[in-house]
Amino acid sequence: MIKTRSGREQALAEREKLFIEATRQQLCNEGLLGIQMAAIARSCNFATGTLYHHFASKEDLLIAVCTELTGTRREYFRRVVESDLNTRDKMVGFAVAYTLFAQHHPEHFRLEQYVMTEVVWQASSTHRREQLMEATMPIGRMVEEVVSAAIAQGDLESHDHAPLTFSSGQWAMSMGMHTLIHAEGVLDMYALNDPYRMLLRHIQLQLNGMNWQPLVEQPFDDAALDSKVRQLCESLFGDLCSEHSCIKLERRKVEAE
Repeated sequence: MIKTRSGREQALAEREKLFIEATRQQLCNEGLLGIQMAAIARSCNFATGTLYHHFASKEDLLIAVCTELTGTRREYFRRVVESDLNTRDKMVGFAVAYTLFAQHHPEHFRLEQYVMTEVVWQASSTHRREQLMEATMPIGRMVEEVVSAAIAQGDLESHDHAPLTFSSGQWAMSMGMHTLIHAEGVLDMYALNDPYRMLLRHIQLQLNGMNWQPLVEQPFDDAALDSKVRQLCESLFGDLCSEHSCIKLERRKVEAE
């Protein structure tokens, strides 16, 4: 039996989404240090106490925003896992999905790093932390599904390791590269002007190192990498990409939309 929301519950849910969207907009406009509960409530035409009725603390509110955006990131990944690509291309597709999402929603990447710090995480409620973890879990399961399929099809040898151990390196590289991209001046200091290209090239090299089939014979072939990214963008994210919004394999200034 499907349980339906009462009118009051629906109104509360809609108001909560209003607060979350207002906070996201303030993040884009003012940054993390500019978040003020009173200003958010005022922008939604509610008293500050009403906002605290939904979110016990600013930490809870920020985690709720992160949870909402995680649902959007999940849909980027879903396109990859439900496609007809081979398992190796799906792994590269996950990296492209993550990069597109980070470009479209830079506020989420900065926010995710912030809420995972001990000072914020420990100050938030168990309920909000659990909501974020539940929202994130399906993304890991999608990646696990692709690795398991690769092992079952003979694209990858298991070496008696759990499937997700084969994706943790790619996850770490993606997180690390996006951290560097958002740290203004760091890449410029070393004249590293093509972070997305470096990331995808290193992922191809890592997949080759695991002997993930089919191997890429020329991982340093920039034209081939450009072609692969273009193919993935067009086949998976055509409605999210345009001439100006698709991944460009050169340094871009990250700005909030």
